[in-house]
Amino acid sequence: MSWTETLRTGLSAVRAHGLRSTLTVLGILIGIAAVILTVGLGLGTQKDVSAQISALGSNLLIVTPGSSTDTSGMRGGFGSSATLTRADAAALTSEVTAPDVAAVAAEKTSSLSVETSSTNWTTSVVGTSAAWTDVRGRELASGAFFTADDDAAGAAVVVLGSQTATELFGTTDAVGQVVTIEDLTFTVVGVLTEEGADAASDLDDLAVIPLSTMADQVVGGTDRNSVSTIYLQAESTDQLSAANQEAETLLLNLHSISSVDDADFSINSQDSLVSTATAVYRTLTVLLTGIAGLSLLVGGIGVMNIMLVSVTERTREIGLRKALGAPPWAIRRQFLVEATVLGLAGGVLGAGLGIVAARVLPDLLDTSIVVSGVAVAGSIAIAMAIGLVFGVYPATRAARLAPIDALRSE
Repeated sequence: MSWTETLRTGLSAVRAHGLRSTLTVLGILIGIAAVILTVGLGLGTQKDVSAQISALGSNLLIVTPGSSTDTSGMRGGFGSSATLTRADAAALTSEVTAPDVAAVAAEKTSSLSVETSSTNWTTSVVGTSAAWTDVRGRELASGAFFTADDDAAGAAVVVLGSQTATELFGTTDAVGQVVTIEDLTFTVVGVLTEEGADAASDLDDLAVIPLSTMADQVVGGTDRNSVSTIYLQAESTDQLSAANQEAETLLLNLHSISSVDDADFSINSQDSLVSTATAVYRTLTVLLTGIAGLSLLVGGIGVMNIMLVSVTERTREIGLRKALGAPPWAIRRQFLVEATVLGLAGGVLGAGLGIVAARVLPDLLDTSIVVSGVAVAGSIAIAMAIGLVFGVYPATRAARLAPIDALRSE
């Protein structure tokens, strides 16, 4: 029997039991679709996280304060202490001690009420330097960012995020308007472009003012010189490690700390953040893919079950074919083809369902799903392999039937 005749006969046998074949294919279909969606969700989440981290800026190092301990002995986490100062940020701009650091932007952040003559809005007020837009990779939709002279003079100027501007004025066309922060009147000189949100905050809901204005006029007190974060931009990606080492050495010297283990600050790069996030989501993806793979195993068992039933129902047919001279390998090939057809049908339909769902679900789940060509092709191949592997035993059983016993069966 030729391969063409074997394939024709196999398809005919599958169609002869349409409902049973459909239910068998359904088990594989669900498993394949689940695998594609799980892998796609993992890849999409990694993509989203990488994009959010990249939105912080390019070639970025993030310096955060160390932990604090209150009078009762309660220890806070990293970032809870006021160990970083404006003097630290100024020292990091030195081309002598930190030649691989291209720009520095310290931030002093506080949640404050921003008021207009008719409304108010509580937002994150950020005091920083003129280099902030370059370091953080932000652009302005209108107006201009404040200058280094504005920072030095403690000017009462503010740049608003697009959402903050809309909440206060009903529009992003807010340049020239005035707002009040802590009883100080500020002139809006610019509005930032929309960036969306990252894992920690809404990047469009903020008000940016000069660091000196924030420290001396808005916050004041003994805490005026501390900063919450220092962002460092390396000259290039290749110099990121060198910039990290220079910043670490300089800050240790400034803080009179001899051991890195005793540092009262931490320095993280985008690469480390991306690597950590990617590792977490990769582990989660593997776990979920394994769970989805169990449904493929169930589908494979369904293929074996249906093929065993088919062998039992077609015992007389098998006996007749063997009596007419069909060799065992022809019988075996016949049933393997049928099992493979079921697996292939489930794989193709499951891949189609997975791709369609990957296009629809992101709008419902507000997350990205990346369809991997490798995952789709691999899933279809796995579906065929499932049909083939789980069809081996039924096919072998059919091939071993003795003609006389098969012909005598009722």
